[in-house]
Amino acid sequence: MKLKICGMKYEDNMKQVAALEPDYLGFIFYKKSARYFSGDLPELPESIKKVGVFVDAELEDIINKIAAYNLQAVQLHGNETPEYCLKLSRMHTGIEIIKVFSIKDRFNFEVLDPYETVCHYFLFDTKGALPGGNGYTFNWNVLNSYPSTKPFFLSGGIGLDEMEKLNKFKESKASTYCKAIDVNSKFEIEPGLKSVALLKAFNIKRSQI
Repeated sequence: MKLKICGMKYEDNMKQVAALEPDYLGFIFYKKSARYFSGDLPELPESIKKVGVFVDAELEDIINKIAAYNLQAVQLHGNETPEYCLKLSRMHTGIEIIKVFSIKDRFNFEVLDPYETVCHYFLFDTKGALPGGNGYTFNWNVLNSYPSTKPFFLSGGIGLDEMEKLNKFKESKASTYCKAIDVNSKFEIEPGLKSVALLKAFNIKRSQI
């Protein structure tokens, strides 16, 4: 499973985290977030895909951010409709679209059906007060009933304490189509500032799964 580190905010910290060679780095373009990013990006390795995270944003704003930051993927964390996703894919044919769905103890997988053909990946996060970054996990067993073959990202409060749980998840039916692990708040010194030491430790253990 690949690794996505989300909520990056500070240039020097980005360089340090990029040295760990994650597969994705996420930048939050949602002004109400404590991790809201509006600065400059350092030069990052081409192997790392840059992901812009948006919440019910205007399509033009997303297109402008894709161009300004050379984003390779867009993560939609709001109430974006299938029609919205389709319009975005037509406006920028080269971008990967990741649509987020929040889960706690149960989930109606039928809501995924209209999105099957208009996004590249799903991302399952913990349902909470915020549209992401709530700091705790949902019941991953829910994903044993995942009816799709579309790859998904697993997110929501994942940290070093979840390594045993991740090991068990890897052996479960639920992990069959899990493309990547998405981490954020459990590795923070403050919102947007990641602990390189904790991420390094996590990355080593993740490679052993």
